[in-house]
This record gives sequence, structure tokens and C-alpha cells, in this order.
Amino acid sequence: MSSHSILFDTPGPKARRRILIFNVIGLLFAIGIVTWAVVQLQQAGQLRAELWTPLLDASAWTNFLLPGLQNTLIAAALSIVLATVIGTLFGVGRLANSRVIRWICGVVVEFFRAVPVLIMMVAGWVLFSRMDFIPRSEAPLIAVVVALTLYNGAVIAELVRSGVHGLPKGQREAGLAIGMTRGKSIRYIELPQALLAMLPSLVSQFVVILKDSALGQIVTYPELLRQARLLGSRSPMPILQTMLVAAIMFILLNYALSKFAELAASRVSTRTSGKTRLPNTPAQQVEVAAAHVAISQPPDLPNRPWQNPTNPN
Repeated sequence: MSSHSILFDTPGPKARRRILIFNVIGLLFAIGIVTWAVVQLQQAGQLRAELWTPLLDASAWTNFLLPGLQNTLIAAALSIVLATVIGTLFGVGRLANSRVIRWICGVVVEFFRAVPVLIMMVAGWVLFSRMDFIPRSEAPLIAVVVALTLYNGAVIAELVRSGVHGLPKGQREAGLAIGMTRGKSIRYIELPQALLAMLPSLVSQFVVILKDSALGQIVTYPELLRQARLLGSRSPMPILQTMLVAAIMFILLNYALSKFAELAASRVSTRTSGKTRLPNTPAQQVEVAAAHVAISQPPDLPNRPWQNPTNPN
């Protein structure tokens, strides 16, 4: 049985034909909706060429769109790094031997998973704006980063916990067989494999962070969406054109992030499939330990007289 057919049966010829028909119907339906929207906009005069000419002005990009893109990337990058660190720490904490640590990490993770990002963002903006040691101009950025970090860090913590639990038990047993503690087995053997296995889920969460950074406009953070709205309100170009340009930029960013993750995954898989080396690290020693365990427990064989050296016959 392959890994793709564990949770569901492999579709047969009729099922594949049915899936293909549904996909074609869905594609035609989506094309019909897009065509209807374009026709409606054309009839309303929203697609005239003169409405797009302000985008050819360099000031529209240097004063609005490019600074907004830069602010979006700054907030998303800080949130991705901090959420990954916090999520890994709390995910490992939920796997600790201490019941108190597991309970504390579980309460924190479940709380921040349940609170909406927008509420945390607004609350953080109000709180940080009233702190004297934080400049008021930096309060929106800090509120956006903190809210995205706490929420997505809680989600990543659950990904880490589920990724470690999804590994075969032999990985942990082999680590304990070579003298590792439970914590070292998680850090050196289980966690690296879990992070690699859940890389697609991590990329999806990074895309969510990038898109949720657009909520920063509520707390006056000058990200891409807010700057696009400002451009549409201060130029003869309607806001529809600026929002469409911002949407295209978000799509390109998400696509680039996905391709970067695919490249990183292929590089990691290539590096981990090289020639056999001496087991100098704990992660490399796990295979040797598993082999020793298998050798030390041979299968029981029937007791035959010619195989028993103590039998005088």
C-alpha cells in the first residue's frame, strides 16, 4: 500500500472520469463568472484605457505601491521568523515529559488559536500606542507583528506536535537505544524529520501570514492594500484598478513563496539522500541503533537436534 492510499481508496476508472467531469464543469463555471464580471465592468466604463494611465506614472509606484510592498514584506518576514521560533518552542513544550509544562503550553496554544487575529491586532495597537517607550509611528508595525506571531505561532505549534506524533515509533525507540534522553531524541531525531515532513503545511501557513498582513490597514499600518487604497483616492484612477494591481502583487508574492518552498524541499531531500557516511551525529546513529536492535532480537527457530551442540545425539 502506498502512502497516498492510506486515508482513502485509490479512485478507479469511473471515479477518475467523474472527477474529471466535475473539474471541467467547475472550470467552465469559473470562466463564466470571470467573463460576466469583465462584461459588466466594460459596460460600466471601468476598463477604459485612460483609467489605467496613472499607473504609468513613476510617482504612483515610488510613493504608494513600492513602499506598501516593502512594509508588507517587513511585517510578513518578521512574523514568519518569530512565529516559527515560538511555534517550535511551544510545540516541543507540548511534547515534554513534565505534565505542568505540557499543560501551560497547551493553554497558551489553545488560547491564541481561538482569538481572532484582528482583535489581537487592534488590542495591541491600542496598548502599544499608550506606551511611552514605544514611538507612536512604530506601534502599528509592532501590533501587526505581535498579532500575526501569536496566532500563527500557535498554529505552527500544533503542526509541530502532530508532525512528531506522526513519525514511526521506531525513530524514538532507536534514539533511546543509543542512550539518548527523551528530549535529545526529540531535538536531534524527531523534530528535524517532522519539520521536513510538514514543510508543505508550513508554507501554507506562511502564505496565510502574508495575506493576513493586509489586516494592518485597520490599525493604520501602511501596507500594500492601504497604500493601494490611498493611491486610488488621491488620483483620477478609480480604486478598482489599484486594488486589482495590489491583488496581482499578492498573487505573485504567494506564488514566489510557494516556489521557494518547493526548491528548499528539493534541496533538502537531495542532501539527505547522499552516500552512506560514518554515524557521527545522533541523527545518523539512529539507523545503526535500529540495526543493532534487529540483530539482537533474532526470530525464534525450532529446536532441532542437529542445531543443538549440547545434544549428544
